[in-house]
Amino acid sequence: MDIATIAGILAGSIVVGFAIMTGGDVGTFVNLPSMLIVIGGGFAATVIRFPLKNVFQALALGGKVAFTHKSTDPREMIDKIAELADKVRREGPLALDNLEIDDPFLKKGAQFVADGYDPAFIQESLELERDQNLARLDEGQRIYKAIGDAAPAFGMIGTIVGLVQMLSNMEDPSTIGPAMAVALLTTLYGALIANLIALPLSDKLSTKGKIVDVAQTLTIDGVMQLSAGKNPNLIREMLVAYLPEKTRLQMATAEAAAT
Repeated sequence: MDIATIAGILAGSIVVGFAIMTGGDVGTFVNLPSMLIVIGGGFAATVIRFPLKNVFQALALGGKVAFTHKSTDPREMIDKIAELADKVRREGPLALDNLEIDDPFLKKGAQFVADGYDPAFIQESLELERDQNLARLDEGQRIYKAIGDAAPAFGMIGTIVGLVQMLSNMEDPSTIGPAMAVALLTTLYGALIANLIALPLSDKLSTKGKIVDVAQTLTIDGVMQLSAGKNPNLIREMLVAYLPEKTRLQMATAEAAAT
């Protein structure tokens, strides 16, 4: 579970809620027409831009990434691949058959090696799966970005609608308050949906895509070296290039201290 996402949404909601409660009646800030304009209009604009099925898939993907995000540590992945390489050198590729591996992408690659598939097939299959994963994350990111763009725009549309209603009925004072509420609350709802939910989740999906790209590309390179039966130390040295410079320096310092 990603605590940062939950903490961020809760913190933002609490801050806004506290400001509302200290300034007056909470019910004043609940307006059904304003919600319909922002939520309904934003959703309509999004499904115009993207297929309906993809929109629902992106909404589910965003929730999954935001609240059940599981990070992959490249250093741990390198250690695991080196461990598998040592096993292959000692016992042969069949030692990888049905081996317990936590990462499903690495497990799939190791099973390909154990089954004796052609290296070109292994690389092509894994690269295809990686590209499909990245494509789903990219489309999810674009859909949440579209929602984040549409919500404030429909908030402004609701503001215009409310102002037109108010100005067209100035002779009836009882209509001024409700019309003004629609005018202002649509802007508030649009800003909250965009800046507290849609745009942050869009950025989170973008970040997740970069993490997945590095982790799975590293895994593909490692699996190809496994398939070639390379030395575990050689594989480790090659894959270390995927690590940030700070981590590489830490590893070098630890190795120097151990010798």
